[in-house]
Amino acid sequence: MEMQIQKDDLIKGIQKRFNEAYPFLKIEFFKKSHPNRKPSPKSELINPIEPIGNLSKFDCSGFVDISGNRTVEMLENDFWEKFGLPVQVFRQSGNMWIETSLTDDWTLARQNYEGQQFSVPLSERKSLDDRLEDKRMDTD
Repeated sequence: MEMQIQKDDLIKGIQKRFNEAYPFLKIEFFKKSHPNRKPSPKSELINPIEPIGNLSKFDCSGFVDISGNRTVEMLENDFWEKFGLPVQVFRQSGNMWIETSLTDDWTLARQNYEGQQFSVPLSERKSLDDRLEDKRMDTD
């Protein structure tokens, strides 16, 4: 599954499309990259109403592969290599968002599943699993 990115896309639009694919994950954009296995400082967070074309050091149009079998590390590397933008994936855990910096080697699908396990009551999981599976079948 690929996500197309254009130079006039706002950060919040990219975030919304990513979150539609992975409801228990979110992506944040930062001014500077974070050290390996370390969290990104909140002071470096980029305002989500910024167009990506104002931030990128490279050509701002392209595609990013957000398939479930790709790791967080791969996704973060893609944004850096293609757009010169440091990003960090966060996973929902109850009513909190935690950085995945210690589990960047997990796939996006696994991260999303773990977020679901810690955020959705057991009684609601089957219904949500069915809706997510229907959505995946529509995009394949």
